[in-house]
Amino acid sequence: MKEILLIGGGGHCKSVIDVIEQEGAFHIVGIIDQPKLLGKETLKYKIIGNDADLTSLAKKYKYALIAVGQVSSPKLRIKLFNLAKEAGFTLPSIISPRAYVSTYASVGEGTVIMHDAVINASACVEENCIINTKAIIEHDVVIHKHCHISTGAIVNGEVSIGEGTFVGSSSTTKEGIIIKENSFIKAGSVVK
Repeated sequence: MKEILLIGGGGHCKSVIDVIEQEGAFHIVGIIDQPKLLGKETLKYKIIGNDADLTSLAKKYKYALIAVGQVSSPKLRIKLFNLAKEAGFTLPSIISPRAYVSTYASVGEGTVIMHDAVINASACVEENCIINTKAIIEHDVVIHKHCHISTGAIVNGEVSIGEGTFVGSSSTTKEGIIIKENSFIKAGSVVK
């Protein structure tokens, strides 16, 4: 089993841990978080360092994954993704065995597809995205880098979602629209 390091040990990390354990391709070796949390645990996994340790840890471990959620801004996820890449880590895409991803869809590096999410044919999800539990991504959708599509969101066909966008829980988009980068869509919204 391949070893993987998680970057970020907060609440979203717990969901990421669950997906990784269910997928079964990786063994989590530890978590990177704030220096003051060193030695503490998220679920059963110990915080073994902070982002200043990434370069040295990349000599020992090949794989890492950003386990920080995103609500008000994608800046921290982007910063950590870039630090991990610069340190030399490979960031795999992680797909829950309970998710459906069409063989005609594409998923970028460092993206996590949570339980019961659906990614339909010809959809493209770029790098470092979160497609959360029960989100539905319809055909021909393009989700650009560093986006978070929250629980139960429905993104209808041929929508383009700009980089760094947050789409809130249970929101729905009209088909064929363009959402600008760094947009924030509130939970329950209907975007036309």
